[in-house]
Amino acid sequence: MSHPRHASLTALAAASLLSLLALPAHAQVDPNRFVDAFESSFGKHEGFRRSGAKGVCATGEFIGSAEGRALSTASAFSGRPVPVIVRFSVGGANPNAPDNGKTQRNLALQFNLPDGEIWQMGNISAPIFGAATPEQFIGRLESLRPDPATKMPDAAKVKAFADANPEVLLQGRYFAGQPVPASFGSVNYWGVHSFGFVNARGARQWGKWVFEPVGGTLGLTDDEAKAKGPNFLFAELRERVAAGNVAFDFMLQLAEPGDRLDSAIVPLPAERKKANLGRLRITAVAPDAAGACLTITYNPILLPKGVEGGPDPMLAARAAPYAVGLGRRLGEGPKQ
Repeated sequence: MSHPRHASLTALAAASLLSLLALPAHAQVDPNRFVDAFESSFGKHEGFRRSGAKGVCATGEFIGSAEGRALSTASAFSGRPVPVIVRFSVGGANPNAPDNGKTQRNLALQFNLPDGEIWQMGNISAPIFGAATPEQFIGRLESLRPDPATKMPDAAKVKAFADANPEVLLQGRYFAGQPVPASFGSVNYWGVHSFGFVNARGARQWGKWVFEPVGGTLGLTDDEAKAKGPNFLFAELRERVAAGNVAFDFMLQLAEPGDRLDSAIVPLPAERKKANLGRLRITAVAPDAAGACLTITYNPILLPKGVEGGPDPMLAARAAPYAVGLGRRLGEGPKQ
């Protein structure tokens, strides 16, 4: 007999796969290949997420704005408080990844909307994704697979793939040019994909969103990051949240005719206007390695009525591997 919690998780995984079937056929790829590529290239850490393995659960509250209501009928923007299950994490498959590296930070959100409706998203601390297409992403992962003899990636193979696919280097260059974030609560988190917001008149506004810290961004110098050591982000986040100092504005950058909507590596032009859709406040952080987010997949195409996914093939490709990864984690015993 299945555990009720696991049954509900299985239902969410099924929803992920069903929503994938409604997307363009070219976006559908073998999700097992994705997960296998992560495991073979970065190691298998049983029970942990294959990406963003080092994380912590939190809870929050979102209050939508009048601007949000004007753009979309989604109930998230009603103006009434919406509970949110949050996960902050360090990028990568290593649950022991250092907090003081110039790497990705993640903000995953689940809005628990009225009448059982759920909105999930996975946001990252870069305005661009790591590849333009699913095939390119898998190719990059597979090029990094360690050689069985040396236990290290083949440098020539890595270079050859990057030379043929220079887009896979864009995100790494972005992180290299940024300071190490001083806090999970002091860095921008982008959705990177395009989404359509549909209002009561049926008008559709396309855009790309970013969660901007209300207190502004804050980075560390190289010396400060070194002094902080590899494990400071969780305690720092708990202290900030206890003081009531972690909140983000949900900003939608508004696309205009001719803007690229089909690529996660092409941001909208910087001069595009932004609408403030509301404010997310983080209200509590799990005291340990458990918490409400432990077995949530954060499927970025699990959207509410009034919000639609764009034509970017990477958006669709992220969904099914999350469901596969969840299934493997449940069998191994899920860990944070």
